[in-house]
Amino acid sequence: MSVFLFFLFLFLLPLISIFLNVFKRPKWKLPPGPKKLPIIGNLHQRGKLHPRNRRNISEMYGPVVHLQYGFIPVVVVSSKEAAEEVLKINDLECCTRPEAAGMRATFYNFKDIGMAPFGDEWSLMRKLSVVELFSVKKLQSFKYIRDEENDLFVKKISEFATRRSPVNLERAVFTLVGNTICRIGYGINLYECEFFDEESVVDLVLKAEAVIRETVFSDFFPGRIGRLVDRISGQNKRLNNKFSEVDTFFQNILDEHLKPGRESSDIIDMMIDMKKKQEKDGDSLKFTTEHLKGMISDIFVAGIGGVAGITLWGMTELIRNPRVMKKVQDEIRTTLGDKKERIKEEDLNQLHYFKLMVKEILRLHPTTPLLLPREASSHFKVQGYDIPAKTQILVNLYAMGRDPKLWENADEFNPDRFLDSSIDYKGKNYELLPFGSGRRICPGMAMGTMLVELALLNLLYFFDWGLPEKDEAKKIVTRDGEETFLAYFQVLHH
Repeated sequence: MSVFLFFLFLFLLPLISIFLNVFKRPKWKLPPGPKKLPIIGNLHQRGKLHPRNRRNISEMYGPVVHLQYGFIPVVVVSSKEAAEEVLKINDLECCTRPEAAGMRATFYNFKDIGMAPFGDEWSLMRKLSVVELFSVKKLQSFKYIRDEENDLFVKKISEFATRRSPVNLERAVFTLVGNTICRIGYGINLYECEFFDEESVVDLVLKAEAVIRETVFSDFFPGRIGRLVDRISGQNKRLNNKFSEVDTFFQNILDEHLKPGRESSDIIDMMIDMKKKQEKDGDSLKFTTEHLKGMISDIFVAGIGGVAGITLWGMTELIRNPRVMKKVQDEIRTTLGDKKERIKEEDLNQLHYFKLMVKEILRLHPTTPLLLPREASSHFKVQGYDIPAKTQILVNLYAMGRDPKLWENADEFNPDRFLDSSIDYKGKNYELLPFGSGRRICPGMAMGTMLVELALLNLLYFFDWGLPEKDEAKKIVTRDGEETFLAYFQVLHH
């Protein structure tokens, strides 16, 4: 992409200079930010502007920072007060989503819930998901699935413990969460699936997430020229090729639901029935195949990757902090006794410190270090700065979760900080927003936290944990040069 930027810069510089002189923007009081180059703005620094590094940028420029990626203005907010102004006071002005090629491919032209533009289609999809998938009634009806999958999970871990071999907990947790989500969301048991191997869940989720992160030239230089560069360079084609395996899996799920005589009645079946009725009645707002696959994608990508990641970060932090692990396990085993053969969901209600531990994991390791991007539909102000329409807005949860102004010893994993605190993660306390806030808050918050808590409770009640050989552990602490959760653990006792 840098090659295309260079040549396009040389080719378009005179034309763009004329354009900028003719169409001058009004004088806004924009937030401060790093210096920008002509045309490309801060695009050359984009690799350095990782969420972890944005924490440093907020320390340099303040809680509201302005960046320019090509022709796209971006504002990053990194304080409790600024987040509240965006997500509460100005929620309606910025609750739509910007477009990006990776998102477009993964969520089928934004016909899903998470990335759909704000409007009637999004409202209908969200309402359907809340009623048919995430309501309290539905959550209770899926209890037997969660019980069965966690029992199988414990059995698998016990087999590793008996052999005294390291546990690939990453694969085990992704398989647990993957099959639970697929049974709940699609009515499909991956252990009995003809078109997919349950052990491949983690690989498929990572491929989908890689496509989401992909960018093309037109993401930063929208319009005819950007699309022309994408076409000439073959960037869109390469992106779609990367997504082909994931798309094949989603298409197979849809084909299963379209088979004659199917008896299951999950959210995809419900949408198919609504689609047929809409076609018959001639409704103006109609579901398409893209809506069906968009919902399938949302359930798979957001549901599995997020829950598994939080669970694995939890185990990683507990391994790094033996004092906290001992305190959590002491509470669990003292409260529940040491003779339980299986964990029940009701057991979670008896555990206080365990719940604080989960809250601390969410503070340090939100599934999206930057909340899903928003786009200003009209001009508004944040902390006295102008936010023009069409500005992309990123809420930096990573920086807020580690802000020393909000948290004492902010980088330390210490659930004790919540002992006398009423701060929760359900969207009302703006220093802790792992599931977002406002109209675009994650509808699967209750189900997601339930799955995380059950997985962690089973792991901590039935097993004692340590690391495999030190050399082996070092190899798995980083992925692609970046710190990540541990994948391999050793069961010390069960």
